[in-house]
Amino acid sequence: MLLTADIGNTNITLGLYEDDKYINEFRLASDRDLSGEEYEILLKSLFKDYVIDGCVIASVVEELNIKFKRAVDNVFNIKSVFVTYDINLGVKVATDNPREVGADRIVDLVAGYEIYGGPALVIDYGTATTYDIVTENGVFLAGVIAPGIRTSANVLYRDAARLPEIEILKPKTILANSTIDSMQAGLYYGVVGETKYMVQKMKEETGFDNMKVIATGGLGNMIAQTVDEIDYYDPTLTLKGLQIIYEKQ
Repeated sequence: MLLTADIGNTNITLGLYEDDKYINEFRLASDRDLSGEEYEILLKSLFKDYVIDGCVIASVVEELNIKFKRAVDNVFNIKSVFVTYDINLGVKVATDNPREVGADRIVDLVAGYEIYGGPALVIDYGTATTYDIVTENGVFLAGVIAPGIRTSANVLYRDAARLPEIEILKPKTILANSTIDSMQAGLYYGVVGETKYMVQKMKEETGFDNMKVIATGGLGNMIAQTVDEIDYYDPTLTLKGLQIIYEKQ
């Protein structure tokens, strides 16, 4: 059974695959203060009923890389694979500095290209919202990084003295008449407008008029309901990408 691990700034998302079939998903907090031994205890508890014989890890949290990989390898007695730009991906990272590209973005593009074909634009609505382009020939061409919707909400709550912490929802109308409704409308429709413009501008500058647009990430479904430019919403795109990359090794 294959364990896929996506270590993000907020959560560690763990997926299980058996014979290329998605089985289950688990989440842990990306707690930088936990020791390797404590992660070992968590892994033993979560996967006591499973036999793990392989693992692939994508991480954007450098402080967790060594301790989490060591915990996985110790608990399951395996040698896990780390996603980097220079392993066999099936796509080529052709940005100015490939080392700077986050593993999560690479994994999303691999999945977008392998599952939906290119050219494609993959949008991941996470802590940051990323817009990344892969060509018809499997080349990671360019990308944009913007603040994530939840990150923007947290900044408003933290830095504006009279604004409350809110739940992020799709508002009934943009014509808000309360503080909470105003914040929800600003956050939601702000990202809707951003997405529409980004897709339009990226198609215009690449000339890829037929570019498929794939969204993922926890809040992606909410945006995809309003943005007609999004062709597919795939909540497990990153985990699928990890499984694809593991098989290529």
